[in-house]
Amino acid sequence: MQKQHAYLINVVWTGNLGSGTSNYKAYSRNHQISASGKLPIFASSDPAFRGDVSRYNPEDLLVASLSAGHMLWYLHLYADAGITVTDYRDEASGTMTETEDRGGFFTEVTLHPTVKIIAGADIEKALDLHEKAHHLCFIANSVNFPVLCEPSLEIE
Repeated sequence: MQKQHAYLINVVWTGNLGSGTSNYKAYSRNHQISASGKLPIFASSDPAFRGDVSRYNPEDLLVASLSAGHMLWYLHLYADAGITVTDYRDEASGTMTETEDRGGFFTEVTLHPTVKIIAGADIEKALDLHEKAHHLCFIANSVNFPVLCEPSLEIE
């Protein structure tokens, strides 16, 4: 049985500085991302493309989506396996390449999750669940570049 899920996101450009896009430097890349009942995300483009460094950009959000998707599956699998996680942190990194003919595209994202588990838990199983989480992750299954995972465990 297949299930479908729909997501409705609103993106509104807030960067008209008075003359619209009359030239490349005349407008801000700022925009707001929202969905019904959720707090807005104030975003921009990457600073390399005249964006606001204090705001998230689409590239940040792509890497964050991959990291969060992996984490949510991982925590689910841990709970099902009876392993208690007490802390989860990830310093995910992504690499985007620009070319003249293709624009920009991601070549890889690497997740670096550090998971703290309680003493006595099955460490090998805890590490193996990263592979299963990756296999099930909705976001990782939707991209056309490698998503690598370099996990580490800490015992509480």
